[in-house]
Amino acid sequence: MKLMKSTIALLSLLGSAAGVSAAEEETLRFGKALADSNCAWCHGPSGQGYATAPKLAGQRSQYIESQLWSFKVHGRDNPFSQQYMWPAAVNLDAREALALAAYYSTLCPEPASDGDSRLAPAGEALYRGGNVAANIPSCVACHGPNAEGIRAIPRLAGQSYYYSRRKLAQWGEGYHAAAAVPMPGIASKLSDDEIEALASYLSFVK
Repeated sequence: MKLMKSTIALLSLLGSAAGVSAAEEETLRFGKALADSNCAWCHGPSGQGYATAPKLAGQRSQYIESQLWSFKVHGRDNPFSQQYMWPAAVNLDAREALALAAYYSTLCPEPASDGDSRLAPAGEALYRGGNVAANIPSCVACHGPNAEGIRAIPRLAGQSYYYSRRKLAQWGEGYHAAAAVPMPGIASKLSDDEIEALASYLSFVK
């Protein structure tokens, strides 16, 4: 939180020299206010997340915005989404979604590092090379070589092992079928051991 305040203060001082407009500064301020009052309880005061709620710090802004709308229209339909995020997003408007996405994308993510380090090498091999025999593609093409995400495709680096494991399992069970193409089809091919390894590896990526 202190880091974000310092960032906004610095942007205000640098102004146009940093290429940041007054409107962008106001968007970040508005996003921070929304996050502090509505999101911090589950996602943490600096967006680092917990085992049950994902890390949002450093997440790609386009992805956050798209997922907020998916919650609003009930595209993300797992039990946690229905219980927590559907009510949270019911009155969300475009300005709020944009501000939250912009704010969280500026925060510095810290790796959760809560997976099994012994499984990380196998998880990295799967992430980078896929599993040809099971027709599971490499994750790199969509999520980037360092799991940093690309445009509206999410950052996976440093995400909690527990969250990633649960999300992969839910896709395999058919949740989010309309909102996360092609992930349900890919996740359904992953074995339990592969899910454990992949989620463990991602938790350590910086």
